[in-house]
Amino acid sequence: MKALVFGVKPEKVPEPPEGSGHLLEGLAHTPMALQEIPDPPLLGDDWVVLKNRITGICGSDSKQVFMDAGGDASDFAMTAFISFPQVLGHEVIADVVQVGPKARGVEVGQRVALNCWLSCGPRGISPMCPPCQEGDFSICWNFTEGRLSPGIHTGNAKEGTGGFAELLPAHDSMAIPVPDDIADDVAVLADPFAVSLHAITRNPPPPHGKAVVWGGGALGTTSVAILRALYPTVDVAAVVMHPAQQQLAADLGAHVVSAHQSDEEIVVALADWSGATLRKPWEGLPIAHPAFIDSVFDTIGAPKTLETALRVLKPRGTICVSGVHAAGRFEWSPWYFKEARLVGSNAFGIEVVDGERKHAIEHYFDLVRSGRIDISAMLTDRYPLEQWRDAFTCIAKQSETNAIKVAFDFR
Repeated sequence: MKALVFGVKPEKVPEPPEGSGHLLEGLAHTPMALQEIPDPPLLGDDWVVLKNRITGICGSDSKQVFMDAGGDASDFAMTAFISFPQVLGHEVIADVVQVGPKARGVEVGQRVALNCWLSCGPRGISPMCPPCQEGDFSICWNFTEGRLSPGIHTGNAKEGTGGFAELLPAHDSMAIPVPDDIADDVAVLADPFAVSLHAITRNPPPPHGKAVVWGGGALGTTSVAILRALYPTVDVAAVVMHPAQQQLAADLGAHVVSAHQSDEEIVVALADWSGATLRKPWEGLPIAHPAFIDSVFDTIGAPKTLETALRVLKPRGTICVSGVHAAGRFEWSPWYFKEARLVGSNAFGIEVVDGERKHAIEHYFDLVRSGRIDISAMLTDRYPLEQWRDAFTCIAKQSETNAIKVAFDFR
């Protein structure tokens, strides 16, 4: 099969024009190439093989391909849980084409969404660890154990090849049926939606509160949609960079603050929106006190966004970080002064929505079918796998291309 393989000798391509930016410079030297590799086998009697329809390009995929973590990430701890070479891609809609003799609940010809976690079940570990028993697959204890090489999810374990390929393997628990009345282009948005659903439902804003979303990519867009749909009494602002993302955030019901402004201008804008009083220190950004923003959902996770969010957060408010970015210094005295709650959010699992407990991807399908969620405008660009450099160039030039979610289309 054809697959984009990461961790191989880079292809020789022309250098990008001077001034193209660090993302395109990284793309020109990325250790990834389109290759013919063997079709994936069944990785166990309870595994299946999927034929790809469409795969979204996640922000984490892009960061890896561009070799850009936003700073010095040489000591990135998560390298303890991965193996190479890799076929990236975990936002997958596919058809089941082969079923192992012990696979349950999956049939040949079925259209499924990928639940990407290579946790206890896929690794053949029994009894399952406590997090997996609770449905918290993304914090499984055994990402380096069992019948697979190290890898947290599909695409970062060498046997668990991902959706940047024509075929991919999946455990029966990783194949979630897609309802017939949901189109592929809508279904493929389930993974980023599920990431934001986990972050928000585990750290919900209070009724009649104020919430800020930092970022206007896939996680930012889905966060705005979830807040407006599930917490209708909450006022929502979104700090968003690119014009197309700003328009979509506004269409979904957010008050939009341009991220093109200086950090101080952003602090002032959010203080004005929330009714806060600003105090000016000897140096640096103003600090809001009293402040009235209850929750910040930071889908960027950069030192800059954390520092700015702490300036406008109310005392004992919550900043929930789902973005992945290299570390760096920021002025964090407002963290202790405001007794702020700064929490991480790692992907998704079994979640509770309106009192019902089920997989986050299944919640997405229910909310789409009921008409409560429509994020279909988020999928802006589709490319065949052969045009992978064009796809990543589209992402690198978001301000020009107006891209939000880009996908590889195998149909």
